[in-house]
Amino acid sequence: MAGDESVEIHEIEVSFRYTQEHDWVVPAITGFLSAYFMEDPRFRVVRRFHELETGMNVWICEAPGEKFVKRLLKRLQVDIPPCRIDTRDSPGGGPARQVIDLVEPNSA
Repeated sequence: MAGDESVEIHEIEVSFRYTQEHDWVVPAITGFLSAYFMEDPRFRVVRRFHELETGMNVWICEAPGEKFVKRLLKRLQVDIPPCRIDTRDSPGGGPARQVIDLVEPNSA
């Protein structure tokens, strides 16, 4: 890898609620992440799984930093239905999780 960028592990997750509302997004995100690797080989999906306890779909990825992943997610948001992306700490001190979820309706 060129420069001083080191590879870090990142988790991208889609909430059960978002998947239930938009059932086509899991294959769409999988395809987007595969295509992103073709565009920038510094990014790679290490593993993908469905977390049975929470209903989350999870992609474990290697990327050169948080800014890189934030840019990737901004591009992804253009291709999927409106969503919010929350950063959550991982239990056990693992990598931070970027969780794609439904936009909460305004309660005004």
